Amino acid sequence: MGEIRNFRSGNNGDPPSHSVGPRRLAAIIVGDIASYSRLMQADEEGTHVRVKRIERDLIQPSIVEHHGSLVKTTGDGFIAIFDSPVEAVRCSIVIQQNLIGRNASLPKDTRIEYRIGVNLGDVIVEPDDVYGDGVNIATRIEGIAEPGQVFISGAIYEQIKHKVVCGYESLGDRKVKNITDPVRVYKVLPDADAVGRTRGRRENALIFLLGITLSVMAAGVLWYLLAQAPGRVGEQATGPTASPAASPAALPSPQPPPREAASQTPQPSPSAASSSPSPAPAPSQSAVQSATAVREPEMVAIRGGSFAMGSNDDPTERPVHQVTVKPFSIGKYPVTVQEWNECAAAKACGFTAVGKDDAPVSNVSWTDAQQYAAYLAQATKKAYRLPSEAEWEYAARGGTQTKYWWGDKLQPGMAGCKDCGDLAAEQPAKVGSFRSNPFGLHDMGGGVDQWVEDCWHKTYQGAPADGSAWSSGDCGAHVLRSGSWKNDSRYVRPSNRDGYDTNVRYPTHGFRVALSP
Repeated sequence: MGEIRNFRSGNNGDPPSHSVGPRRLAAIIVGDIASYSRLMQADEEGTHVRVKRIERDLIQPSIVEHHGSLVKTTGDGFIAIFDSPVEAVRCSIVIQQNLIGRNASLPKDTRIEYRIGVNLGDVIVEPDDVYGDGVNIATRIEGIAEPGQVFISGAIYEQIKHKVVCGYESLGDRKVKNITDPVRVYKVLPDADAVGRTRGRRENALIFLLGITLSVMAAGVLWYLLAQAPGRVGEQATGPTASPAASPAALPSPQPPPREAASQTPQPSPSAASSSPSPAPAPSQSAVQSATAVREPEMVAIRGGSFAMGSNDDPTERPVHQVTVKPFSIGKYPVTVQEWNECAAAKACGFTAVGKDDAPVSNVSWTDAQQYAAYLAQATKKAYRLPSEAEWEYAARGGTQTKYWWGDKLQPGMAGCKDCGDLAAEQPAKVGSFRSNPFGLHDMGGGVDQWVEDCWHKTYQGAPADGSAWSSGDCGAHVLRSGSWKNDSRYVRPSNRDGYDTNVRYPTHGFRVALSP
């Protein structure tokens, strides 16, 4: 990151001696564009315009959204500081995942990809720069990061390992330039299950190699036996070989149809399969449609009415305003892993979820949630959709106006959150693990954050009063409700609201569906 290093004086990142600013402990993000010189050489003006647009539309807003400060941009990179290591890493993940979406349709050699390094250190802050070993270590970590990846120091890892739901791959201690002690480095895997998949791939590779080794050994033994009895070569070839050859050939041939049916048919299909062991194409399709209908989420009808939406507990929840909601239905539970994976099996949803079937699906973007609602509407011919923010809060309150639907004080066992009681854990509990609210709805607070239809606005100033979704304005972010099992109890209040990037998946984000009459 040449321009950053040249801007500073000295190899140790020390500020000019005549102006020493205040020291502070900060989480530092250093980002740098991979292959910047090549991109500029190929299209100088176009690259410059694209980089400035990314800085304006993505990097700066993401830093502000995560409560950080942009120290400076440097043509091919940026430096930002944060009070919170958690917010620094979240910001880095958001930037990288947004860039994946931006780059998806571009040829590989024209993509703008950032390497990002994050460190926690004591720094000297000046009005237009930041100095110290904390910055230098972040810069060195960025230098060894892969394009499109976030690498963090051990100091950051220790602060966030139980707070940000990610996977982490330890890269060991690294000796970096001009830093005396080795630096422990971790690679951030935004999908927490990526670590397991990586290990699984390694184990599969070892099993594959072991299989090859055993096959070679078996072939050697067979050759040796044949060589010892040349007079019986023909007999041995026809006898022992015919049986093994026949069984491998015979076993796979009947197996593909069941495996194929299992991958294409939703899980309630065994009864349909048993009633017609060898269905024709038309019955098979109708069976899939029937199974899809059976798997509709359980819905609760809400009569509608008027209520005071919002609260004075947080600026984003003001002003409190009267809203009238029309009758609608909403999912009794958040959408589950099993329900989501039926959509994935139909190739209508973008990924296969992991976890127990009755757990709420997570790591879902707003766009993903829309895909599921569209799939459900198409399969059932019903008007499935995401609830509006007003509908969600009306349903979550269950006819109450207290801080929580059960009262003004936290009670154990009522919601799944970090400080809500014994059932709060390192993963969301299965849906329905906690008591339902007066409308018969479960997990309308805690469990997973839940997407709603509305675009994000920082306050309710100008919000619709008829219960409809607020779809005007900048929809680069949408509204989340409920709080998750990783948040504390203030997030499970029915009035609590937050916003997140529309196309970015995050491990605590899920949703439930609504249905118009």
